[in-house]
Amino acid sequence: MKKIRTLAIHLPQFHPIPENDRWWGKGFTEWTNVTKATPRFNGHYQPHLPADLGFYDLRLPEARAAQADLAKSYGIDGFCYYHYWFNGKKVLEKPVEAILQSGEPDFPFCLCWANENWTRRWDGLEQEVLLKQDYSEADDVAHFEYLLPFFKDQRYIRIDGKPVFLIYRTEHFPDIQATAATWRNLAAQEGFELYLIRVESFKEGITPESIGFDAAQEFQPNFKRHFKPFRPSWLIRGLRKLGLMDSVFMDNEVLDFPEFVEAALSDSPVSYKRFPCVTPMWDNSARRKTRAIIFRNASPQVYEYWFGKVMERFEPYSKEENLVFINAWNEWAEGNHLEPCQKFGKAYLEATKRVLDKTALDF
Repeated sequence: MKKIRTLAIHLPQFHPIPENDRWWGKGFTEWTNVTKATPRFNGHYQPHLPADLGFYDLRLPEARAAQADLAKSYGIDGFCYYHYWFNGKKVLEKPVEAILQSGEPDFPFCLCWANENWTRRWDGLEQEVLLKQDYSEADDVAHFEYLLPFFKDQRYIRIDGKPVFLIYRTEHFPDIQATAATWRNLAAQEGFELYLIRVESFKEGITPESIGFDAAQEFQPNFKRHFKPFRPSWLIRGLRKLGLMDSVFMDNEVLDFPEFVEAALSDSPVSYKRFPCVTPMWDNSARRKTRAIIFRNASPQVYEYWFGKVMERFEPYSKEENLVFINAWNEWAEGNHLEPCQKFGKAYLEATKRVLDKTALDF
């Protein structure tokens, strides 16, 4: 039997922080965007509202435990938490730090450094930088020292004893090979090795070996490769100019989810180690007034079909190089979540469990 570990990407945004209070208003969390969303066309599923877990606050241990218990009960093997570090400044760190310090919940996890500048993109002002990423050897050392207690935690996800660490945008580094070498040297001084994964979030064609990494992670939805938006006919365009047609299909990108899935499944295999990824749905109109990307016809059934095909096809590279990612556990403002919602209930989790049971995983 194939032994595969399924990891769900987790957003630790759901609690107030001073920075968000300052930039977006007192008490802002991801829920603020979620609850303001409205449908933009007939049949558009918005807002996405939580069901079983409610509008939780991740500062609460009960909320973190409920997430882990739910994920575990449906066969998810761990969370991959987004991690935010800006030259020593930490953001949204409290939930994961509390998990480390308390030892609870007893659920495997790893970290993915979301190393992008923070901008006012939600206001459409992407050029206004709120938090900027800068890179240096001194920062690499300080960052590793911060991460070290996580890497040593018994719950931390490993491959052959090596803590797994993902980086979202390796192409942003001036010299990612130097950073990888620094971290590997520091890890060796601590008596262990690292397993570094490059996330293929935007730029592709970079092999992990060429930058001193061990593997890549396919990131879905990959709009660059599979972007086939719904385009209105000349008649609809004409009606819009006359003020007789809603402009939603002109101001946003609306894609057919089943078509997207087939495009993703038709991709050619790569020559290097790359862990696969699927997404249950996508709709970031809660975050964007225009230029949102919206999947039409997303459903638990289509997700189950895609996830099932990926699990059937994936052959682990070794006994422990066996990761499959689901993006995401709780990206509510991107309409992208396994957590139960008021429309679908637990249907996406139930679909996940059926696939895992069908592929006879041996955990």
